[in-house]
Formats: sequence, structure tokens, C-alpha cells
Amino acid sequence: MEFKGTTICAVKRNGETAIAGDGQVTMSESVIFKGNAVKVKRIYDDKVVIGFAGSVADAFALSEKFEEMLQKYSGNLMRSAVELADLWRTQNAMRRLEAMMIVADKDTLLLVSGNGEVIEPESGICAIGSGGNYALAAARALVQNTDLDSVEIARKALLIASEICVYTNDHITVEKV
Repeated sequence: MEFKGTTICAVKRNGETAIAGDGQVTMSESVIFKGNAVKVKRIYDDKVVIGFAGSVADAFALSEKFEEMLQKYSGNLMRSAVELADLWRTQNAMRRLEAMMIVADKDTLLLVSGNGEVIEPESGICAIGSGGNYALAAARALVQNTDLDSVEIARKALLIASEICVYTNDHITVEKV
């Protein structure tokens, strides 16, 4: 049986970045295995926030590797993300990992994938996972049409995604950096 993590949304606004994640873990395609998982966490002495979607075990393995890279490169987020993406793309064992991550520190927001991609969203908004496109659309609309802060936008975007995507629930964790 394969366990899947679901939706993560990040919003950078007014010098703050918030990353929100839902709590649903789905087993196979039809069973909600857990509803209160935490897929957003602080790492590197609370200076970096990470959110992950995809296979749960793979996501944890990636987050551990990413934290190792942060240690190796003295907290340089971009360098750590690029090195992780390169390792992920070139190492046989890591190439099979099925997950994506959003990472942020006080200055930078990045989406990191196993295809070797490290993307800094130009709009300051990104989302991943099964409900990612719903959360992304909601966050963009909220940024364009409200004065809400990054935390509220990320939270509301996840709530909207949870109303549309069956793999996303409304048990939301938000971390701000």
C-alpha cells in the first residue's frame, strides 16, 4: 500500500512567507488513512520552513536530505536546494522518490522537484500536491483582491482547495518565516 501526502501552498507577501499544508494522508486511491498529519515544519534552527507533498516516506527522506544540505552549505537555501535537486536527479536510489517540496527562509521561496527543478515563483505564490492547482488559483485571487497577510491567504487557499479536492482536508498547519 502506498501512502500519499497532498496539498501545500506558499505565499510570500509584505516581507513574510507562509507555507500551509493540509493534514490528509490517503492510502491507495480510496481510503483516508489519517486526517491530522503535519506536512509543514521548521528546520535548520527554525530559520527554514519546508512543506512536502507526495509519498510520505519519500517526502521525509527528502526533507532529511535537504536539512543535511542546509548544514553543509551554512543555511544557504538556494545552494542547498540546487544541490538536493542535482542529487535527486542523478542518484539512482533518490531518482525513484515521488515527492515535491516547497522551502522558504526569510528571503527566498523555492519549489524543488525530482526533475532537477528549483523554481523561485515570480509571483511569490506556489502550490504542490493533488490540490495544488486549486490552492494556487485561490491564493492568486486572494493576493490580487484582498489585503490579507500571507498566513491568512495560505490558510484560506488551503480551505478552498479542501472543498474541491478529495485528497485535501481542512486540518491545516501554517508556518511563517
